[in-house]
Amino acid sequence: MDIPAERLTDDVILRLATEADAPALAAAYVENRGHLAPWEPRRPEKFFTVAGQAAVLGEKLRQFAERRTVPWVLESADGRIAGTITLSGIVLGPWCSAFLGYWIAADHQGRGLATAAVRAVCRVARETVGLHRIEATTVLDNAGSQRVLAKCGFEHIGTAPRYLAINGAWRDHRMFQRILHDDEPTP
Repeated sequence: MDIPAERLTDDVILRLATEADAPALAAAYVENRGHLAPWEPRRPEKFFTVAGQAAVLGEKLRQFAERRTVPWVLESADGRIAGTITLSGIVLGPWCSAFLGYWIAADHQGRGLATAAVRAVCRVARETVGLHRIEATTVLDNAGSQRVLAKCGFEHIGTAPRYLAINGAWRDHRMFQRILHDDEPTP
């Protein structure tokens, strides 16, 4: 898939992740470890290393080649990672759907980056990937992500009890979806 980089703000671009991002991603995860802890699974120590991020990226890029995942990074002008956003679990055919996940670094919060990135990814999901629907979930008390999803046209579709292991506990999640179009399905 040809997915060009896109400027989100004067100093942040959204672009596909590459293997070369492993050092910057490791640094971003170390710097944001406490900030992300309430919203993410507990991670093994290796996850926060360059080697750990290289392994994660390698798997995501393998899945990208198979059209099952699209991994992006939000890169600031100084080369630091300001966040990530990923379409995963892509299923084409009659379902044409995927899951959305994202995070924004603590020092880039409140600038509209998540909203801009989600809007851009929804556009790419429809126009380039060919999706009909995107699903996203948040823990019940993640009001910030819920506001982002609402601003980007996602609707609340239910609550999933004990949906994911987040920060060491099975957590209930609010489920959201966005229907990208109602065009006639293609065979």
